[in-house]
Amino acid sequence: MLTADDLIARHGILNALANHSRGVDRADANLLGSAYHADATVDYGFYAGPAATLVEILAGAQKGALPTLHRTSNCWIRVDGERATSESYVIAYVEEAELQRFVLGRYLDRLECRDGEWRLCHRTYVLDGNVNRPNSAVRADPPTGFDHFVPAGGKGAADPGRALLAFHAASARNTTMSTSPNKEAALDAALARAEIHDLCMAYARGVDRANAELLASIFTEDSTVISGVVNGSGKDFAREITAFVSGNLEMCFHSVANEWVDVRGDEAVGEHYVIAQSVQAGTEVLTGGRYIDRYVRRDGRWLIQSRTFVADWSHSHESTMQRDGFYEALTIRGCFGPQDPVHAHWAA
Repeated sequence: MLTADDLIARHGILNALANHSRGVDRADANLLGSAYHADATVDYGFYAGPAATLVEILAGAQKGALPTLHRTSNCWIRVDGERATSESYVIAYVEEAELQRFVLGRYLDRLECRDGEWRLCHRTYVLDGNVNRPNSAVRADPPTGFDHFVPAGGKGAADPGRALLAFHAASARNTTMSTSPNKEAALDAALARAEIHDLCMAYARGVDRANAELLASIFTEDSTVISGVVNGSGKDFAREITAFVSGNLEMCFHSVANEWVDVRGDEAVGEHYVIAQSVQAGTEVLTGGRYIDRYVRRDGRWLIQSRTFVADWSHSHESTMQRDGFYEALTIRGCFGPQDPVHAHWAA
């Protein structure tokens, strides 16, 4: 049975796990180091020893590297007082001049809460598999106007995601962003995280099912969305993106992971990793990036006030999607609109 203390602990642990990936991908030694306690150790196979040395290795190697995305998910956490053990799955996207690699593995972690802050004490990395494909990434120049602009990810302070988070944090009414001052506030933040998680899940389902009503319900009236396909208010986005999806795509699929959320009373900021697969006119496009968000709680309900998609990488090739042969027996198929099986599922 989960307790209030367990929920508070999970909020801190999930943020620590997310900060590790965020620090690696941004080549940010300070952010990466913040995931570890000062005396933490690691075992990655190629290196075993103090975590501080691994931080230097990874951050240094990343500064001049092509984009990466370490997508931490499937987090299984066991809390025992001020200590915890966790297993997380990670899909690491690593781009080289000729190859796009998808490295599949797991993090086996031990964590402790010291002075109210959860951080890693030891991490073991386990490699499970990998996929290696010719590099098909395309980084076109941005449009001359703003209607379809979407920012591209970068390293360190040059990353637009960090600038957006700083802007959202500065705009929040409450300026304290340190450890929650008391248990009541800490529990409120943990519960806020759960509600914000549901907003992100509703966003993915709203786009993938072309459900404009669901999408519109998760944004404030004064919201702004930058997605590239549609840039505008949350209301406009909900209407136009669902029309685009249902009118132009054979399918789309958004999967969110590595969720980092920092709550400030009735306001919060967040960064969430996403991979999106779509098929249009015989071409498959797999895109990796991040949602940079600002949330507000109004009338007791959390909503998205601002969402910006930051694109980190893409992979495109001729579609290989099949509906017969091997897949013929899988007769329950996803689709756009109310005919999708999820509607009957929720109604039941």
